Amino acid sequence: MLRTPTGETRLDILEWLKDPAAYFPPRRHGDPAEDGVTADAVAARLGVDRRVAETHLDLLAALGLLRTRRIRWRTHYRRDEVRIAEVARMFEKGW
Repeated sequence: MLRTPTGETRLDILEWLKDPAAYFPPRRHGDPAEDGVTADAVAARLGVDRRVAETHLDLLAALGLLRTRRIRWRTHYRRDEVRIAEVARMFEKGW
């Protein structure tokens, strides 16, 4: 799932969210580093429609790799470092 061509996109998103201030512009509502980034910001970075970005983000959130937070009417996404570390350990152990 993470090694398919769309998986590369998801890996890029996870990489960008390590340091969101470096990859995404600041927003009027919410700090990218603290609150996360919106699907609109990810879509702009990917050059795709917001719905496509939401699909990638929702899958990563469903896997537990991203946390979501509602600020006003938008959902902000950020990495769940604890869960990512758990998944990395599972792969290191051979699943």
